[in-house]
Amino acid sequence: MKQEIKVYRNLMGANEEWAAKTREVLKEKKITMINIIGSPGAGKTALLEKIQTFLKGRLRFGVLEGDVETTRDAERLATLQIPVSQLLTDGACHLEAKLVHYALLDLPLDELDLVIVENVGNLVCPAEFDIGEHAKIAVLSVTEGEDKALKYPLLFRESKAVILSKIDLLPYLPFQMDVCLAAVKQIKGDVPVFALSAYKSEGMQAWVDWLLTFSEKK
Repeated sequence: MKQEIKVYRNLMGANEEWAAKTREVLKEKKITMINIIGSPGAGKTALLEKIQTFLKGRLRFGVLEGDVETTRDAERLATLQIPVSQLLTDGACHLEAKLVHYALLDLPLDELDLVIVENVGNLVCPAEFDIGEHAKIAVLSVTEGEDKALKYPLLFRESKAVILSKIDLLPYLPFQMDVCLAAVKQIKGDVPVFALSAYKSEGMQAWVDWLLTFSEKK
């Protein structure tokens, strides 16, 4: 009897293939895609809501909203007339390139200049996976402490920029800004850091200016 040969495929390799397909679509449509990564509650969705105000008339953008369950964040963005596709992982701690690829195709790509992926709330898994983006962006809230860059170095090493969110809460927290910045610089000395408050709109202009420049140069 002929033996059945079982084949086990390299899942990371398959992920890279889908990431490459996404890059082809982005290149064809002349769209920039960034992958925002941060903990649950870091303020990622609030940041996207506020970005719309600053980008209006300057850059057309859509969102791929990643979550384990529920469509709540996507619904928040949809009420602002932001084109959005919901990606649910059903328990997985990150978005896979295949899922991102098909969700991307659901967006009105001919009407967009920028796609922002809000990855699943996690500082570890999403940093390990290429989804075809032009840049990973780390989001760290001041409520999380100063040492996260040292505890989760891969994300900060892979990121093209770091957003330090919720700085409006600094008066109420024992947070040492210089310690946090030193930790980030220890991991990646040349990475730009944008301290901001989406709630108060403080610091948003510098972040949006960087985003516009990156989209033009990428």
